[in-house]
Amino acid sequence: MKIAVICANGKAGRLIVKEAMDRNLDVTAVVRGENRSAAGKVIAKDLFDLTAADLKGFDAVVDAFGAWTPETLEQHSTTLKHLCDTLSGTDTRLLVVGGAGSLYVNPDHTATVSDGPDFPEMFKPLAVAMAKALGELRQRKDVKWTYISPAGDFQAEGERTGEYILGGEELTLNSKGESVISYADYAIAMVDEIVGGSHIQERISVVRK
Repeated sequence: MKIAVICANGKAGRLIVKEAMDRNLDVTAVVRGENRSAAGKVIAKDLFDLTAADLKGFDAVVDAFGAWTPETLEQHSTTLKHLCDTLSGTDTRLLVVGGAGSLYVNPDHTATVSDGPDFPEMFKPLAVAMAKALGELRQRKDVKWTYISPAGDFQAEGERTGEYILGGEELTLNSKGESVISYADYAIAMVDEIVGGSHIQERISVVRK
C-alpha cells in the first residue's frame, strides 16, 4: 500500500510516517524543505504546488497540515480545498488530521466542544478555522475523505499505549472520564484507518483507552 504524508516533518506527520513504515507500508514524505521524517522517499514541494501527477498512484494521502497564527488560520480551508481539487474524482483516499473543537457535545449536534464555557479563549480562532474547513470538506462528494479528530487533550509527547477507542461525531470519554490521546496513539489510529478503515466521507474521532 502506497501512502503520502503531507507535512511529514511536523510532530504528527513524523509519527504517522514512522507508524506506517513500521507496518511495511510504502511511504513518501511530502515536505517543503529537508526531510526530517523516517521516510526514504520524498516529494519536496509546498502543499499548494502539489499536482494530480504528484499524487497519482497513492492509495492514501494524509493531510497533516497545521497552522496556528492569526494570519495563517485561513490556510486550513485553502490547503484542504487544494488537496480536494487535486484528488477530485480519483480513488485515492484523503485522510485529514483534524481538531477536537468541532466535536459535538449533545445528541442533536447543535453544540460543540469549542462552544463550552471552559474552552480556552486562545484556541477559539483555531477551532473556528478548523470547523470551517471541516464544513467545507463535508460538501465534497467527489473525494474519498476521512476526517479524524483527536481527543480534547492532544499530547505531542504522550506515551504510546498501543490502544485507543474509536468514536464518531461526538466527544467520547474513556473509562476514566478523560478526553486525551497521544500523538503516537493517534498515529496508530490513522494508519489503522488507512489499512482497514471504511469511513469514507465521514468524521471519526479517537481517544486513549
